Amino acid sequence: MTARHGSINLIADKCTSCMLCVRECPVWCISLAAHAETEPATAPGGRARTVNVLDDFSIDYGLCMFCGICIDVCPFEALEWNVADDLVEVTRTATVHDRERLA
Repeated sequence: MTARHGSINLIADKCTSCMLCVRECPVWCISLAAHAETEPATAPGGRARTVNVLDDFSIDYGLCMFCGICIDVCPFEALEWNVADDLVEVTRTATVHDRERLA
């Protein structure tokens, strides 16, 4: 793990809502909400499967210590560093970046 400066990008279509990033974050700055949907069987005689669908994802940069553990533990590469982002905010609530802003 190397120290980096910047923010974290979410690649929403890669996220499976597995919650690994949320559980492994040492300061609990990540929030994730999802719901389950049933996908029909893809082959005749196959079974339908249940998948999680991402509803909301946010990171509170007022709490984040930029350790990168969330990026390292994501098995689907749904999180990545964005070194060009400016994280200076004028209010405390503006430090919480939602799914759209993380994209």
